[in-house]
Amino acid sequence: MTEERIGVYVCHCGSNIAGVVDVEGVAEWAREALKDRGVVIARDNKFMCSTLGQELIENDIEKEGLTRVVVAACSPHLHEGTFRTACQRAGLNPYLCELVSIREHVSWVHKDKAVATQKAKAIISGGVERVALHEPLEPLHVPIHSSTLIVGGGIAGIQAALEIADSGYPVYLVEREPSIGGHMAQFDKTFPTLDCAACILTPKMATVGSHPNINLLTWSEVEQVDGYVGNFTVTIRKKARYVNTDLCTGCGICEEKCPKKVVDEVFEAGLGYRKAVYTPFPQAVPKYPVIDVDNCTYFEKGTCKACEKFCPTGAIDFEQEDEVIQVEVGNIILATGFDLFDARRISQYGYGRLANVFTSLEFERMCNAAGPTNGEIVLRDGVTKPESVAIIHCVGSRDKNYNNYCSVICCMASLKFAHLVEERTGAEVYNFYIDMRTAFKDYDEFYQRVLEEGAHFVRGRVAEVTDAARMPGEEGKLIVQAEDTLIGKQRRIPVDMVVLAAGLEPRHDSKEVAHKFGISCSANGWFIEKHPKLDPVATMTEGIFIAGVAQGPKDIPASVAQGAAASARVLGRIQQGEIALEPVRASVIEERCSGCRICNNLCPFNAISFDEEKKVSVINAALCQGCGTCVAACPSNAITGTQFSNEQVLAQLNGLLMLNVANGHGAVTEAERVPA
Repeated sequence: MTEERIGVYVCHCGSNIAGVVDVEGVAEWAREALKDRGVVIARDNKFMCSTLGQELIENDIEKEGLTRVVVAACSPHLHEGTFRTACQRAGLNPYLCELVSIREHVSWVHKDKAVATQKAKAIISGGVERVALHEPLEPLHVPIHSSTLIVGGGIAGIQAALEIADSGYPVYLVEREPSIGGHMAQFDKTFPTLDCAACILTPKMATVGSHPNINLLTWSEVEQVDGYVGNFTVTIRKKARYVNTDLCTGCGICEEKCPKKVVDEVFEAGLGYRKAVYTPFPQAVPKYPVIDVDNCTYFEKGTCKACEKFCPTGAIDFEQEDEVIQVEVGNIILATGFDLFDARRISQYGYGRLANVFTSLEFERMCNAAGPTNGEIVLRDGVTKPESVAIIHCVGSRDKNYNNYCSVICCMASLKFAHLVEERTGAEVYNFYIDMRTAFKDYDEFYQRVLEEGAHFVRGRVAEVTDAARMPGEEGKLIVQAEDTLIGKQRRIPVDMVVLAAGLEPRHDSKEVAHKFGISCSANGWFIEKHPKLDPVATMTEGIFIAGVAQGPKDIPASVAQGAAASARVLGRIQQGEIALEPVRASVIEERCSGCRICNNLCPFNAISFDEEKKVSVINAALCQGCGTCVAACPSNAITGTQFSNEQVLAQLNGLLMLNVANGHGAVTEAERVPA
């Protein structure tokens, strides 16, 4: 018999719980069957999370002198904070409240009302046994450093950096390429307004480059992240440009005089050339070039040095080395973007084998006035304009053989391509689609516009793109073989050019980046958010936020919005000056620790280190998220979790098995047993 005075509150959740569980009967049972276990009051309410439901708990704490509270409702992920706050308002330590789930664990997974009711009783019984052993806790208060690290210089990272810097706080913006701008800098137009991508992006890039609160670190990569929310120490490698940026004026003479031309596989997507010393594009920020050591004649043979000879300021420095710096930041935003699906993987579409099959990114560069064809839409020969063009949607997306998810932007990008082809060449355009997804503002209107312009739409997945002619009129053409599901027939459509709307994929190193920053990736490789609906920019690691396509496929407006949202979360932390962390953490009992280090590599949050002097593992409470992995793995039983001690877990198990009721009221009847 416990000395605690426990109140039990059972929520109907409308009909979510009450439709399957006899809520009133459960509350009555708890009042009678668990009174010897400390329950002094048990109530039911239609919506415990409502203001009236919370006030019910507060009044009972004050009037009945409750020392513990159990709320049987929905998942703790949703309303644990709500009920803890209600307890705190009534003067009870918030960590003396236990929320048990009888919605997700009972009513949503059972149809038999009798079984569901018995299971709800068992879960409440376990919660009562557990809460009696709870200890009052206080949050951990951690100061927040005012600087922020943003990784990724695409549109999401740029937006986040400007929001924070404009608020007066310092930002480190790290980008692995020579210039910021990301994929958006490669585009010609943006849907649905057909704004020039460079025209709306480059002003923001220029602002970032000249902002007094932004330390721009391009051609750089994060190597290591140590510390915890509010106090991260980040090691960054600034790769050698072999150009002294203090002397360089960005005049471009080095690039002009360089005799070595190579195919630009990155910015020009393989359609154009660049020099061995180069800036990716004319509006690049910063303006300083880099030397490609893999293709530079000097690094290959030790000769040439044309760039050094012609540089008017003597900025070329072949002896320059990588620089490793450390910065202190309070929060980190990851906006690392995406990779394009490699269309060569779908061999039947002919990319890389048939000359006039292009990817969507190649087509973007072709349409761009600053691109390799000066905005002319032409075949691979660089001269001939196509008279017919096929655009294939969902290449690598919505396909169980590759990526099962929708890449979000492909339909609208394909419609944009159809408009540009009609506008610049007058060619016949065929869109091969599975479903047309134009869900956001002005998107469907753009679809209607393209229909009115005369584009043809064929609903059905393309089976093959071939150059093997079988019918008159197919000679010298690419033939698109597809089923048109709207007319129920197979079609062979000869065209001059095929554009593959390749899907979006996580960055090739997304899992390594996630591990470095102590966050998780989904099975597809996208960074996992704290909650997909209620907290899409935070992660399970405090102080690490995500924005843009790194979190999942999205268009430019959504990326900008998410970058701004992440920065707003960071600014809130900075302006508070400190953050209160959940005190549910693991701790090491040093006397039991054998120094085996098994826990060190298992921690998903990199919270455990090894003290070489004491030869024991040490847990950083600010990094620990209380997941319990180390507690379960420790062979010496040397790690314990706050509020998850062996005594608490065993007590809850006894309650779940109804052993507490059996001991207090005789044997449990068959009707009271919980089915396996």
